[in-house]
Order: sequence, then C-alpha cells, then structure tokens
Amino acid sequence: MTPEFAAASDSARPLWLVWKDDALPPEAGDWPAQCGFSAKPGEICLLPDGAGALSGAIMGLGARSEAGRSRFALARAQALPKGDWRLAALPEGLDPDEAALGWLFGQYRFTRYKGGPSDGPHLVCPEGADADRLLAIARAEFLTRDLINTPASDMGPAQLEAAARTLADRIGARIEVTTGEALLQQNLPLIHAVGRAAAEAPRLIDIRLGDEGALLAIVGKGVCFDTGGLNLKPGASMALMKKDMGGAATALGLLAMLADTGAAKGLRLRVLIPAVENSVAGNAFRPGDVLTSRKGLSVEVNNTDAEGRLVLADAMALAAEEAPELMISLATLTGAARVALGPDIPPFYCDDEPTAAALQEAAMRVADPLWRMPFWQPYEPQIEPAIADLDNAPAGGMAGSITAALFLRRFAQGAARYAHLDIYGWQPAAAPGRPKGGVGQGARAILAALPRILP
Repeated sequence: MTPEFAAASDSARPLWLVWKDDALPPEAGDWPAQCGFSAKPGEICLLPDGAGALSGAIMGLGARSEAGRSRFALARAQALPKGDWRLAALPEGLDPDEAALGWLFGQYRFTRYKGGPSDGPHLVCPEGADADRLLAIARAEFLTRDLINTPASDMGPAQLEAAARTLADRIGARIEVTTGEALLQQNLPLIHAVGRAAAEAPRLIDIRLGDEGALLAIVGKGVCFDTGGLNLKPGASMALMKKDMGGAATALGLLAMLADTGAAKGLRLRVLIPAVENSVAGNAFRPGDVLTSRKGLSVEVNNTDAEGRLVLADAMALAAEEAPELMISLATLTGAARVALGPDIPPFYCDDEPTAAALQEAAMRVADPLWRMPFWQPYEPQIEPAIADLDNAPAGGMAGSITAALFLRRFAQGAARYAHLDIYGWQPAAAPGRPKGGVGQGARAILAALPRILP
C-alpha cells in the first residue's frame, strides 16, 4: 500500500491534539468533560455540531512529561471516522514533521494475503511539515516492512533480487547479480557455502547509484530463511526466521530514502546484499568446517546457525576493496543484542567518534533509537580459534553481539569509517506507528546523520 496525505480542503474536519491537563479548545464546550475525556494517549472524543453531525474531534497525547511516548501519537488517529481531517493547531512540544510521519506510519497494513487497504481517515499535511520528504520516508519504510512480512515461500533469494531490481529500475540505479557457482568464480566462497544447500541458488546483489562524490557502502544481510543449517534451530526459534533478511530489507529501504529525498545527490552509493537461504541438505556446510573467505582469512565454523556474519564477510570484503568513506552493515545478527536491549533499540558499533556521535544524536532526534556498544578489544581472542584465523561462534556465549561485531570489523578494513547495526527488524507488539510485524530500524537515523558524516 502507499502512504498518502489528503489534499487541502475547506471541508476537512478539525482535529485538536491536546496534552493532559491542558485547556481544551473552546469549540468543544463542555462535551469532552461530559464524555469523561481525560486526554490519555490516543484517546479520541468526537465532537457533534448543533444538529448532531460530526464537526471535529479531540485526541489526547497524555502527560507532557512523558512526551517521548507520544512522538508518533498521530498514528493512533487512524481510529477516526473516515473522511478528511486537518490539525486545528499543533500543540507546543510536537514537531509537525514528526506528527505527520506518525500519521503516515499509522496507515501501514500488510494486505498481500488478507484484506485490502481500507477507506479510512485522511489527513491534510500539517503546516510546516515537508510532505514530499515525509512521503518518501514512509514509502521506503513500507517497502522494508512489506519485504520482512512476506514469508520465505514468496520472498526467497530470487524474489529478494526481483524486489531489488524493481527499486533499482525505479531510481535509475545500476544492478548486477552474481548467482550460484559464479560466486566461486568471483571469489565469494562464504556466500556460496552458506546458501548452496537451499533450493534457490545463493546470490550477491550489487546496486550502484551515482558517479561522483564520497562512496557510501551499505551491506545488508539477506538470509531469506534461517533453519540454523545442520545446527538446526528448535521450532519456536525458527518461527520468525522469515525476518532474517531484515538487514537487506532495511538496506533497500534506506536506498529508497536516500534516492527519493535527494540525499543521494553528491554521493556514490553501493548497496550489497548477500541473498541466501540457510538450509539442510547433503551438501550443507558443517560444524567444524574451515572456510576461506574472499579476504583470505580462514574461518572455523563452530555453529552453522551463525551464518549471517559469514555471508556479510564476503560482501564487506568486496565493498572494502574500493575504500569507501563509510561502510555500514545492517543485520538481524544476534539474539544477544535483544537480550541486552530488547526489540526496540538496536545496538550499533563504530570506532569513529564523530560518526558515532552523529548517529547517536540523529537517532534520538528522529525517534529511530540506536544505542552505542563497544568494539571491545580484550574480546578479540574469543574470535581467534586454534586452527583458523577466525571463529564464527565463540564458545561460552558471552558478549555475543560484541564478538559478532568484532568478527565483521575484520572485513571492513579498507573503509575509512565503519558502523555496524545489529537490528531486530520486528515489532513483537503493536505500538504507535509500528504495527506488529516487520519494521525498519536505523534507516531514518542514518538518513538524518549523513549530512554530518559525509557533508
């Protein structure tokens, strides 16, 4: 589905947003009090006119002291009756862009298999908000959500490639795809090893946009389904593994944002997506195998369920050969990150202080939260086994997100700066602007931070 605003119209009904304990608009009279309206977050009071027809509505934002919880409050306004609405006034403390983006995010529905878009309420873009930019951001987020929500039966490596080609064609980008045995010929052995047991051939999707300016390389993990391989996951752990390509989905969403908002101008973008399915067959890679990466580093496989860092390693090594000014990896990589920070806050890793500061500031400013974690040098020996250069799954299980990030950093050498985001890509319970299901994480923060990182 496509996010949209209503055209400005005199017939659009007024909607007042109010903080708890603030004065209600005089147009409402005593009606809200008679209805027990208390301005709880998302609470709506419909206002009648003198003839009993609907004349407008009031929606609560909750306590001003808890404003952070209401940053996408307008997403809840999707519960309004259908028709066109306009904000009668924007209360102090609520940014017009943020309010409007909340509305757009609240429109999202995944309708591929059930139902269709409903003819719900429509909002006139608030005064002061940048409608074109917000619609571009929302369209990109909807793309990410749709890709994650689609099950592996309809979103395997071939379908992920098709989605990438559709986006590349639309924005005028160049795309090349290396598939199957050609991965070995092109020295991408880890991608081949992880994906060779699947029904669909593994592949590397390589998208380029722009010919001048600083080079930004974005690498997204595209494991379209993860059984765990021969270290087979239990059924409960496998249930959400259609989302294991959330890094790839977020990378494509970020590419769309950069292109459609104009932020890609003056940059050279390269998006690399290793697209595989980690399956079980007679030719599956095994625990104890030692694989040699594109970079020449040998990797001892101590758990076939730690496959994401393997496919990323080859793609990152390829990207690093061009010495990008910034490399960013996006991956649904470790359960350890979720244990530490929960589903809402992805950790990110970055050694460059100005880049890390820009990401942290932007994440908070645009309500796309990230939390910085350390590339902790004393843990380096944990990823160095006795018989190979690297271990893909250190024993003990401690600091799993950090050791995974340290593993990946070995393959980013050559990039001037590197940041890794260990995202979850899934909203386990509905929240304002974030229905249960696939969700983008980090893309808006990166978009907002880039002017400071690559001016």
